Amino acid sequence: MLNSFRFERILNVKEREKKEAEGCYREAMETFEKTARKLYQLLKKKELMEDAQSAAIINGLSVQKLRHTQQFLLNIEKSISFQQKLVVESRSAMQWHEEELKKTAVEVKKYEKLRENDQLHFVAVQKVIENEKMNEISIIQYLNHKNR
Repeated sequence: MLNSFRFERILNVKEREKKEAEGCYREAMETFEKTARKLYQLLKKKELMEDAQSAAIINGLSVQKLRHTQQFLLNIEKSISFQQKLVVESRSAMQWHEEELKKTAVEVKKYEKLRENDQLHFVAVQKVIENEKMNEISIIQYLNHKNR
């Protein structure tokens, strides 16, 4: 006998929502990684420029070159500040999507557990019915054998 789970459609919808949440989380994570990588590159570039400037100062450099380097470092610092804001925003978005994914995963688990319990109940009921039928068959066979 076939057992149909009464919440099958809901489970399918929740599984679809979970897949969508996984996709959104993956995208948010990729965005975070990309922005964090760009921030790292900017910080590395700043560090290299500062090291180059320090070496140039020791070796001697013109005031014009020093101004140019300072302006460049100032622009990099502005870019770093902006990129840090983007990293914070993308991390926040990633964490929000992670929470949504966890919520949908819990919902899917609930319906899967309901389906499992429903299946166990169905099997138990089928065993009871089977035992009753076996008892009826036994009684009929006993009565047929006795009446001979």
